[in-house]
Amino acid sequence: MIGMVKLQGTVETPWLESTVLQGNLPGDHTERMLPIYLPPGYATSGERYPVIYVLSGHGGSGPLMLNSPAWGESFPERLDRLIVSGKVPPVIAVLPDCWTIFGGAQFINSSALGRYEDYLIDELIPYVDANYRTMADRAHRGVTGKSSGGYGSMVQAMRHPEVFGAFASHSGDIYFEFGLLPDLAKLHANLQKFGGMEGFIAQIPTIKPKGHDPFFSVLGMLCYGAAYAPNPEAPRGFDFPVDLETGALVEEVWQRWLSWDPVRMIDQPEYLQAWRSMKYIYLDCGLWDELNFPVGTRVLSNKLKAAGIAHDFELFPDGHIDVPYRYDVSLPRLVAALRR
Repeated sequence: MIGMVKLQGTVETPWLESTVLQGNLPGDHTERMLPIYLPPGYATSGERYPVIYVLSGHGGSGPLMLNSPAWGESFPERLDRLIVSGKVPPVIAVLPDCWTIFGGAQFINSSALGRYEDYLIDELIPYVDANYRTMADRAHRGVTGKSSGGYGSMVQAMRHPEVFGAFASHSGDIYFEFGLLPDLAKLHANLQKFGGMEGFIAQIPTIKPKGHDPFFSVLGMLCYGAAYAPNPEAPRGFDFPVDLETGALVEEVWQRWLSWDPVRMIDQPEYLQAWRSMKYIYLDCGLWDELNFPVGTRVLSNKLKAAGIAHDFELFPDGHIDVPYRYDVSLPRLVAALRR
């Protein structure tokens, strides 16, 4: 039973002790739950199934995706409904937990946060393939997510085309000048409200309310800083993106952030070739996304068109928050591609 709806499929929640996350600088837990959705009939069919890895947005995690919001569905409830209705073919879904003290890790390796890319690629995927009846090859393995999860889907599909054969990104972080710079411009002033960076970090569990500004505005910038500009010699293990005295942008650090922007990463031939090899690509974003991501998503789509790379791209009339219903659009196409 998940939330208010009884599933036709099942959810298993094994706990795994990570090796690659041992010794992570923030001291985040290394034993984590791994929710795994199994479709109706899995126990008796004897069949093998394609797999989708569902990456959570910043401030979320795989286990949190088991919760049913008011008037809404948990991810397993949504996928179960789509499978039972015949809109999505049977598929296994894996919901990784890549939570950190800063609300996430962008699904990449960082000495300031931990080796979350290795955690996903080298630990979770082999475990799932060894313990469940998966179609254990890249042609039948996809990755999807929303916001930072969409970002992770794009980046992992670029960096690991040998692992993933298709992906979908909903409102993924992109075009950092528009998406991140507005909050970065307020970082210095917002931190002063909490007594500086150390004061903010000490109060993360108790700050109320946890709205976007200032809480998630600051938390997101610290997460991106730790992910994109790690430096073992710096305080907290990463280089700060703004001058601690004036609040001015530190250009060298900002350039390191930009090197992780999907709209720039796709200009690298090996990443473009990785996406050219995908069986299916899905990109979408709300027209009124509060983080200004539709501009970058449109630019990215145009780059793919210019390169002759087939993909689905949609802008829809909504914002950044409370749009999981968009999975109803992408999942039928993504899973169908993985079953081909």
